[in-house]
Amino acid sequence: MLQASAWVTATAAAVFGMGAAGAQPLSPASATAKSGATSMPPATAAGETPLRPLAVPVQGVLADQLQDTFHAARGSIRRHEALDIGAPRGRPVYAADDGTLVKLFTSRPGGLTVYQFDPTRRVAYYYAHLDRYAGGLREGQTLKRCDLIGYVGSTGNAAPDAPHLHFAVFRLGALRQWWIGTALDPLPALRAGAAAGLACGR
Repeated sequence: MLQASAWVTATAAAVFGMGAAGAQPLSPASATAKSGATSMPPATAAGETPLRPLAVPVQGVLADQLQDTFHAARGSIRRHEALDIGAPRGRPVYAADDGTLVKLFTSRPGGLTVYQFDPTRRVAYYYAHLDRYAGGLREGQTLKRCDLIGYVGSTGNAAPDAPHLHFAVFRLGALRQWWIGTALDPLPALRAGAAAGLACGR
């Protein structure tokens, strides 16, 4: 089996080339996108609490191997607003943080997905394109960082030959709706987590 770094390099072009014009968005609808704006506010705008340090949610992938796909273009008018983490199909996917599993959802763009709220219930984590869920996974369950939630795949509109985890983070609105929020770049929080020694499934 390929090492994670080799796999990321080998599949990067296929993964990053996804999202042709007209494709459905993978990540939850963002409040900014709803308003028609084309730029997002910084992840730590004035008055906002920075994201908690996060563990890289795919086994065997290090933070310094991640490529910044958050700002990548998807079509002519939108950004990706998520990280694509390439890995072999079936590689374990873990919760990046503590929190609550609020929704297991299957969609045409995202395939098998998981929505998790952080402990403050102000931030949500979105895991998409899973090959399958971990056994016994259920809505409402408490998650601890590095709990197994599923396995890397290419369900939804992912390229079959480029399995990966689509990982998105978004700040929830006052109504705490699991499907909508303001997209935040998770890469700084993943790097902070690595610096703090957070790692899953080594």
